[in-house]
Amino acid sequence: MTDTAPAPRYRFGAFEADAATGELRRQGIRVKLNAQPFQVLLLLLDRRGELVTRDEISSMLWPDGTFVDSDHGVNSAVNRIREALGDTAGNPRFVETLARRGYRFVAPVERMGGAVEAQAAAEIAAIETASDRPHAEPELDPEPNILTRILASPQDLPKTRGPVVQTLFVLMQLMYVGFYVGALANLAEIEDLFSPLPKPVLVLDVLMVTAAILIPVRAFLLSAWLFRAPRMREKFLRIWPFLLIFDLLWSLSPFLLLHHINFGLALSCTVLLVYSPFAQRSLVLMGTAAARTANESKR
Repeated sequence: MTDTAPAPRYRFGAFEADAATGELRRQGIRVKLNAQPFQVLLLLLDRRGELVTRDEISSMLWPDGTFVDSDHGVNSAVNRIREALGDTAGNPRFVETLARRGYRFVAPVERMGGAVEAQAAAEIAAIETASDRPHAEPELDPEPNILTRILASPQDLPKTRGPVVQTLFVLMQLMYVGFYVGALANLAEIEDLFSPLPKPVLVLDVLMVTAAILIPVRAFLLSAWLFRAPRMREKFLRIWPFLLIFDLLWSLSPFLLLHHINFGLALSCTVLLVYSPFAQRSLVLMGTAAARTANESKR
């Protein structure tokens, strides 16, 4: 019996490509990529830093030469790869175009071939991304593709010290708790402020219900962050779309102080608070990256 080498796996940035299963994952979550673009991605990863010509890609995808418009096919495959990785031709982080010649993979790549290496890689991934692969759950990306393109990825964020990120995240959660408690403590004043609105009672009920729901949510985030709960990043990213809705709603909270501040100041504070949910997401990504760096320095 001859031993066959196991199909390799490649790690680059927040992504992992498994040649055995034909799957591309981002932070442990499967990213849709069809078979032919995935084959091209494997070829680029295997020859990281080298020029892969368009003819080589075409010969790999269509060895019998039956595909007529190979140029269009190669372009389409590379575009699908860039779309899956959130990459662009103008400012490539992964796949670079070499005009009229071909393509080159420019990001650092870690190749894992054996079972021992795969086990070690899995342990590193648990620290690096704080996320485990789902067992019986559907493989869905927690963020739609359009959000993935707009929102910052870990590679887009600056490296900073863990205590700085931790302090800023804690202060943000305490800020929101202050909003909720302050609103509930001044319901009579707020009710008077809402009285000119078409349905003041409904608006007041929404305020009280959302504040009552979000106080324990913030307590959970504070305790999970301070005690460094496992899979903190994955849990936060899953609930972040819902937090985004509530945080955008509560960004209007400065207007609850119109009896004490003027309209212009309330509007200025609201504009700043609109950015707050996106800042929290970035801090979580930066915090897990800082924790990974600290763990690596201790080895």
